Amino acid sequence: MGRRAPLDLTASDSSRPEPAVGSPPTIVVQAPRTPLMGWVVAAGLLVIAACLVLRPDGLGAPPVFAQQTAHAGARGVFAFTGQLSKGTFGVFMVDVDAGTLWCYEYVPAKRELRFVASRSWLFDRYLKEFNASDPPVADIERLVEQQRARELQAEAEQAFEE
Repeated sequence: MGRRAPLDLTASDSSRPEPAVGSPPTIVVQAPRTPLMGWVVAAGLLVIAACLVLRPDGLGAPPVFAQQTAHAGARGVFAFTGQLSKGTFGVFMVDVDAGTLWCYEYVPAKRELRFVASRSWLFDRYLKEFNASDPPVADIERLVEQQRARELQAEAEQAFEE
């Protein structure tokens, strides 16, 4: 087959400036205008608007709420990830109902979880002081009592002056 000359679709409008010499031609492609498409789009939008207005709950849809988040009194088992050491990560599990927590380490080489530790905290709350650093609880209690006494004295002096 012989070579055909390339089709030149440059704009022939005299109001457009002539392209610079050596620049590629400007190709203008116009979509055929069909007035029917405009009416179809308008009719579709009208149908959607009518459906919105005529639905049982009117224009405003009832409020949609996300799933309730856990709060301080939550029950059940919770899982979250965390770092165990510099290069190891794990999954921590907490069973609020049973009062226990446990941990698994992720071993990437084997692509598995390895059980690391578990603990019940049911009786921990009954300890008054265990493995606590300075200052001791008794010193903190004494400081709080001194602070409260100073505040009460300042309030009494202020009330006497008024």
